[in-house]
Amino acid sequence: MTALLSPEIDTVGELTERCDRCGAAAKLEVVLTSGGDLAFCGHHANRHRADIAKVASRIRLEDGFDWAGK
Repeated sequence: MTALLSPEIDTVGELTERCDRCGAAAKLEVVLTSGGDLAFCGHHANRHRADIAKVASRIRLEDGFDWAGK
């Protein structure tokens, strides 16, 4: 049986990255369990919330961003 672990979620004052999908200001950054990281704007973070939760070991949210996956 495989146990699923929830990613660690931190809130930070401001993110400086750009969304890897569209280039908008990032509202969420993901550290992947396989290594590497991705950044998402609010739209793409909420759209892909289920997939993000499956592959993340750590998630950083910008303060004030209401992520649907939380």
